Amino acid sequence: MKKLIALFAASTVASTSAIAGVALSGAASVSYDDNGSSASSTTYDADITLVGTTGGTTFTYSMDVEGTTGPATTAADMSTTIGPVTIAADMHDEVSLTTDTGGQTLESTDTGVTVSLAAPIGDATVGLDNSGNVSVSGTWSGVAISHTIQDGSDKTTGSASIAGMDISLTNDGGSSTWSIGTTVSGVAVTLNSAKAVTAAFGLAGNTMTVSHTADRAAADAKVGTANGDGANGYGTNAVASKTSFTTVAISRALTSGATLAATYNSFDESLTLKASVAF
Repeated sequence: MKKLIALFAASTVASTSAIAGVALSGAASVSYDDNGSSASSTTYDADITLVGTTGGTTFTYSMDVEGTTGPATTAADMSTTIGPVTIAADMHDEVSLTTDTGGQTLESTDTGVTVSLAAPIGDATVGLDNSGNVSVSGTWSGVAISHTIQDGSDKTTGSASIAGMDISLTNDGGSSTWSIGTTVSGVAVTLNSAKAVTAAFGLAGNTMTVSHTADRAAADAKVGTANGDGANGYGTNAVASKTSFTTVAISRALTSGATLAATYNSFDESLTLKASVAF
């Protein structure tokens, strides 16, 4: 009997210790969209994230739990720190292809390992994925730079905050895009290379955001390869033309912990109402 009591006490202590190293978080929302002149629709979203930590090692698991098909994994990552070196592994292969205009047409492998080194000149990160692509990133003199070396076309991104402006630049296979953001009299304004403008007003918990998207020209589909090693990578779907439109979104945090939001879209004159909560 004493042995059984001792075994139960030991298992209880072990369980308590394990639970103490686990953090649970999540978010849920429901949205009603009148879709303008089309039939209205209601959508749901619920996500849960588990984070387990022991020593210098962390494992993160995320899943979607809405719908009737059961939980679906969305992320599985593990990282560990050994002195100045951090090793991170992405163990979940996300679905990359999409039917959206301009979306990726062929599936790619998204798992991989990243090695980060805290160097005296700044944090340098070296990554290698399952496709053989090598990435180098870091922050030097306040400028964050990332360069990915891959077959077909390399990709470089850079960002910095200069004189109150947040600037980002991306060059992907010779095609460049940029974004500039700043705050004027309490209004956060963002402009990008696609001629889209966003302005956010208000205080935390009670905001209004006005966004204008410029006309979008049509573009032909690009044929890719299964390994993503050609000039077009994994390929992209054709892009349909679209006229300019404006959205106005109002969000308010309630004392109950939930957030209510209403968004009007001038493209189809639709109104979306959304209630969400995070824990």
